[in-house]
Amino acid sequence: IFTIMPLTTKLEAVNTMLSTIGESPVTQITVTSSLPISAVTAITVLDEVNREVQSEGWHFNTVNKQTLSPNGSNEIVLTDDVMHVDSLDNSKDLVQRGSKLFNRTDNTFTFTGNIDVRLMSLLDFTDLPEQARRYITLKGSRVFQTRTVGSQELEQQILRDELKARYTLEEMDGQGADRTIFDNYDVASILGVNRNYDLL
Repeated sequence: IFTIMPLTTKLEAVNTMLSTIGESPVTQITVTSSLPISAVTAITVLDEVNREVQSEGWHFNTVNKQTLSPNGSNEIVLTDDVMHVDSLDNSKDLVQRGSKLFNRTDNTFTFTGNIDVRLMSLLDFTDLPEQARRYITLKGSRVFQTRTVGSQELEQQILRDELKARYTLEEMDGQGADRTIFDNYDVASILGVNRNYDLL
């Protein structure tokens, strides 16, 4: 009989980080004013690493086709969680500027119709797959330890587990994305393959 383990919570991740420097666990992370400085720092580092890792672009935080519509001012306002926008129409060069979509081809924020894009979004920690939570927790632990204690020995110990977690995450993400060798830009360019790449 296999026991299904619950997914890592953000509280558990913070306590894992605290344990790397010998700090006692906390029972909550909602009211930061009642927390020790070390716990508040751990939360900040975890959020920072979460953003950094997700900004790489993964199958789990990318929507390959999303239709965006202009508002009454003929502008497309992006939600706060959008980290990257890529047009599916190769004739349009779209970028994110602030909270709006900008058309570099026509040098304008104005859009007269719907636009199909690929969106990369920042997900909450609790919306991530377990493999991503594990990797972010371990990377966050290493960064947190380095900033607070600075032990090179501890850093190397955590790094070994972190690299294993990174490998597991990449394997999981690759399986979900169903990529092939041609999804690597360098390989495809050498072979002369012309396609719309879906790298991550």
